[in-house]
Amino acid sequence: MIDDVEAWTARRSGSERHADDARGDHEIDYARIVHSGAFRRLAGKTQILAIGDDDFHRTRLTHSLEVAQVADGVLQQLRRRFSNPAAAWPGAHGALLGTVSLAHDLGHPPFGHGGELALNYCMSNAEGFEGNAQTLRILARLEGFSRGFGADLTRRAMLGILKYPAPRSRLVDPAVIPRLHEGQTMIATLDRTSCQPPKAYYDAEGDVVEWILAPFSSSDQDEFARIVERSGRHSKTTHKSFDCSIMDLADDIAYGVHDLEDAVALGLVTEPGFRERLPASACGALLGAMSRRPLEGGARDYDGLVDALFGDDLLRKKAIGRLVHFLLSQVDVEVDGRFEHDLLRHRAVLPADAQCLLDGLQGLVVHEVIESARVQHLEFKGQRMVVSVFEALLSDPSRLLSPNVLAAYERSGGGMRILCDHVASMTDAMLLRTYERLFSPRMGSVFDRH
Repeated sequence: MIDDVEAWTARRSGSERHADDARGDHEIDYARIVHSGAFRRLAGKTQILAIGDDDFHRTRLTHSLEVAQVADGVLQQLRRRFSNPAAAWPGAHGALLGTVSLAHDLGHPPFGHGGELALNYCMSNAEGFEGNAQTLRILARLEGFSRGFGADLTRRAMLGILKYPAPRSRLVDPAVIPRLHEGQTMIATLDRTSCQPPKAYYDAEGDVVEWILAPFSSSDQDEFARIVERSGRHSKTTHKSFDCSIMDLADDIAYGVHDLEDAVALGLVTEPGFRERLPASACGALLGAMSRRPLEGGARDYDGLVDALFGDDLLRKKAIGRLVHFLLSQVDVEVDGRFEHDLLRHRAVLPADAQCLLDGLQGLVVHEVIESARVQHLEFKGQRMVVSVFEALLSDPSRLLSPNVLAAYERSGGGMRILCDHVASMTDAMLLRTYERLFSPRMGSVFDRH
């Protein structure tokens, strides 16, 4: 266990802040994420609704900005609640949480969750693909802020980004192999259940995780990596660090509330559908808060909340804002006595009634939006394009890869991970253009970037 108090601002490269740099270490981390190529590309990646369908809804970039804003709101509420933070929780830095929040989706591929399943299928014989694992890989290996250390963020920032602290090899169920759907059809489609990846980091990043966890005792490291086995499914991890738990809650809030705003505004969630999936019984704590401080226009009850959500733009925005504020203001800090270190002992949590509301909001988005035929049509198409592009590039990399990607591929000895990195980094539009260049007879030009 490392006792050095500066361990958490250390970087894997060993580099230190310049003496003439007025910024702190976490501000430097934040700047590196904002200026990274992976962060900019999030503007062209699907959150839930396909980019190009409308100019209103969220992309992965705007979603990440909202997660950072909600995480900062949680931090401010915790500071307000605990007059002596050091006695109740380990505290956090705004720029640190901003870094973790802005970076949390860097590894997600084009075409949302469908793209993730498609790449996991393509990589089924080469350690798979998972968006959070890819985020860690990008930050530790691929971003160009250092030679050999990626973005070279501080240890505490990397701990906050480590959402699932166990290697893939410990979690994967060898009987669950990504495969095509077995059906009476000539169209090859992915079996969505078997293509779900285990939530873990790639084994190849084991040295990175070892460095991240070095300040913890052996017993803390062992407990932190504890997994739960599940029959017929991949195992799952059980713990997150304090900073990661705040980001994770902020991500859930942004997903459940802000993505709902998109769905209502675009007519994907109707008032009857909302009432059926999220009845008044799931909103008890929120309605109690509304009775004390009503919404704009005086709404104090469930019907008033629904009327506001499905009313004009101003009323909807006020209702969405109240939902977000209610949830983030409910966040508390839980202590887990199994750990010695404060960053593992403490975890941000929601009380049961607020968690019930958030679960209901997320379930509503999944059922009414993600699983709707309108979204699934686009996910189906995106999956097919991702698999087609990957397999085409793999079939003849020396002829089809661009020079810089080919050079990296050859340096790796022909590793499929380099091809996976390349395809995963593409925006939706770049993947589509690559697909059209390869497979559409009338599309493509020698002047296209690829």
